[in-house]
Parts: sequence; C-alpha cells; structure tokens
Amino acid sequence: LLIKLVFFLIVVKAVNTAQGLFQRWTELLQDPSIATREEIDWTTNELRNNLRSIEWDLEDLDETINILSGANPRKFNLDATELGIRKSFITSTRQVVREMKDQMSNSSMQALAERKNRQALLGESSSQSWSSGPDKYSRLDRELQLANSHFIEEQQAQQQLIVEQQDEQLELVSGSIGVLKNMSQRIGGELEEQAVMLDDFSHELDSTHSRLDNVMKKLAKVSHMTSGRCRGAGSGPGKGEAHV
Repeated sequence: LLIKLVFFLIVVKAVNTAQGLFQRWTELLQDPSIATREEIDWTTNELRNNLRSIEWDLEDLDETINILSGANPRKFNLDATELGIRKSFITSTRQVVREMKDQMSNSSMQALAERKNRQALLGESSSQSWSSGPDKYSRLDRELQLANSHFIEEQQAQQQLIVEQQDEQLELVSGSIGVLKNMSQRIGGELEEQAVMLDDFSHELDSTHSRLDNVMKKLAKVSHMTSGRCRGAGSGPGKGEAHV
C-alpha cells in the first residue's frame, strides 16, 4: 500500500513538471524570438514525452485500482471512499493531460499557419510547396489562414485594450499634474504678494527710523540749549554783588 501511495505521489510530481513545461512551451510558441530553436525543440519533445509517460502511469494505476476493487479492498486498508478518491484522481489527471495534448495540437496548427505566412511575406521558395497540389491542400490552407486571421485579430484587440488602459492612466496623471500646477501657481502668487508687502513694510520701517532719528537729534539740541541757558542765569547775580 505504501508503494502504491508513493506511486501516486510520483504521478503528481510528473504532472507538475509537465505543467511547467507546458507553460514554457506556450511562451515560446507565442514569441519564438525569446529562445533558440534548440530550446523550442527540446521543450516540445520533453513535454510530449512527459505526457506520454504520465498516460502510461495512469494506466498502471487504473489497472491496480480495478484489481483491488475486484478483490478484497479491506485487506489493504482501503474502503469504497478511498477507492473513489483514487479513481477520481486518475480521471482528473487524464483530463489535464488530454487538455494539454489538445492545446499542443491546435497551437501547432496555428504556428504552422504563422510560419507559412512569414514564408509568403519573405518570398521563400518553400512557400511554393503550399500552392502545389491545390486539391489536397486548399482546404487546409484556408483553415490555417482563418486561424491566423483570428489570432491576429485577438492580438490586435489585446493591444488596443492595452493602449486604452495606458491612455486612461495618462489622463489621470495629466489631471494630477494640472492640479499640482494650479496649486503651485497660486502659492507662487501668494508668495509674490507677501514679498511686496514685506518690501513695503521695510521701506516704511526705514522711513520711520529716519524720522525718529531726526526727532531725537532735535530733542538733543533743545536739551543742550536749555541746559546752557540755565547755567547762564545762575552765574549772573553773583557777579553783581561782588561789585557792590
């Protein structure tokens, strides 16, 4: 029983590996320029081999489950619920493998159409092989052209959506910049007004200081004159008494 459980875990690990290869294969198919021809071929072959190996493992597991179901499952500490879980795992895993294989088949046709289109645009001699034998290949040619057209339309729609989203973001950024610009202009105007007020206040302060300085000079002069008169008046009578 432990060996069978480990076998299930091995299948789970193989499925995870296949899904990683499938994701990479999809990326390479959409943009072959990001990798070399060798990597594309290796990824494709490795993915196919993994899917084939998983299918064989699932067949072995299915046979084992059928044998246990026909025998005495309780002898192996398995009840109906446990057997149902294992059968469900096999079914769902087969579905995942089938979907990846179908996608590879459809995408391969699409890639073939794109390759044919590039060859026609580049004027390569290999494109002539498509035109030969119209009775045999005309239907396939039309299907490939239709698939290629649909792919191009989908790509254009996605690009248009990206452009629209970028335009919306630019509008939001432009609006924010406009608000900041208006705020900076208002703050700049207020600073200019305050600078003018400070300049006027400085001139007024200078004028007040000058007037105050003149007043202080006049007060000092008056005080000096008053002090001189008082000293003159006090010394006059003393001299008169001395002559008498």
